[in-house]
Order: sequence, then structure tokens, then C-alpha cells
Amino acid sequence: MPKLAETVVHESVRLRETTIGRRCEVLADTRIEYSRLGDYSYLGEDCEVADAEIGKFVAVANRVRIGAPNHPMERPSQHRFTYCPEYYEAGAGRDLGFFADRRAARVVIGHDVWIGHGAIVLPGVTVGVGAVIAAGAVVSRDVAPYTVVGGVPARPIRARFPAAIAASLARIAWWDWPDQVLFARLAEFQRMPAEEFCRHYDPAMEVAP
Repeated sequence: MPKLAETVVHESVRLRETTIGRRCEVLADTRIEYSRLGDYSYLGEDCEVADAEIGKFVAVANRVRIGAPNHPMERPSQHRFTYCPEYYEAGAGRDLGFFADRRAARVVIGHDVWIGHGAIVLPGVTVGVGAVIAAGAVVSRDVAPYTVVGGVPARPIRARFPAAIAASLARIAWWDWPDQVLFARLAEFQRMPAEEFCRHYDPAMEVAP
């Protein structure tokens, strides 16, 4: 396992018009296009990511697909000959409007999200900060922050934390702390329950009766 002082991208990874942040790791046979990967995030093996904004400290397991492209179901045919006719007839023009619409239907993944093995996140979906997507889920609708979802289609299973703790973590925004602060406070991440962590770092944390 390499020491992640810098970003590590496996030699088999395919990138197209993608920005990768600091201290990231992208494992073998993953493909990323037209996307941005935030600092400290990692992608497992054999993932496909397209048209996505992925936040910081996001953990993506193997064989996840984010931004799987849709076909034009409203057309008389949904086959690609309608938007990539040049594959079949020399001189036929590509449907640039179709691809512009596809690029615009971006997936947005918040910070500190965990996406389980084999999950699929469809175009245009926003996944809130701190959410969890269970293995094998198909996410077709937005996911609220700090919510665990699973199933096909994915539905809420439970909240990770009470609303006050979720709001406090959003105010703390530890994912924006400088590296030296983050690691100086590593023991608190390891040993403090979330509520105690919030009381320690958020003066505005509500006190339960």
C-alpha cells in the first residue's frame, strides 16, 4: 500500500477531461471522464465515472458506476445511431445537442460519502454530505445529507445521526481543515463519538435536554 503523500493513479486508469485532487487514489481499470474528484477521495477497481462532481474524502468501492449515461427514450429509436451516426455512415454528423444535454446532467457527490460495492448513481442525482449508499443500490433520486440508502431503486434506510449532529458537522466542515490541523486532531476522529466531537468543535451545537 503506497503512502498517500501525493495522488496515486494506477497505470491502467483511463482519464478524459478530468481533474483529480490532492492525496487521492484511483485503483486499476477505472475510467473517469468529464469529472472532478476532490481531495483525499478514492475510487476502487473497475469503476466508471462520467459527468460528475465528487467531493472530498469520498470512499467509492469496486465496480461502482456514477453518471451512467441514459439513452434517448423519447425518440422513435433509442439506439446510438441517432446520436452517433458517424459510427455507421461516413460523413453523418454527430448529434452535439444530445451530448451537451448529457454533460449537463451531472452527478454531484458531497464530501465524506461512502458508496458501496457495485452501486449505480444515475445522471442528475445529488448525494448529500456524509451519506451512505449501500452495495448494489441503484440511486435514481437525490439523497439527503447523512442518510443511508439502499435497494433498487434506492430508498432511505435510516439517518446516520440526529438532525442536530448532522447540522453541527456541516458547520464544522472538517473536510476543509488544513492537513496539519486534520492530523493534529486525528485522535478525536478515532476516539470521540460524533456527538462529543461536535460539542468539542462546534460552539453552536444544541444541548439535548
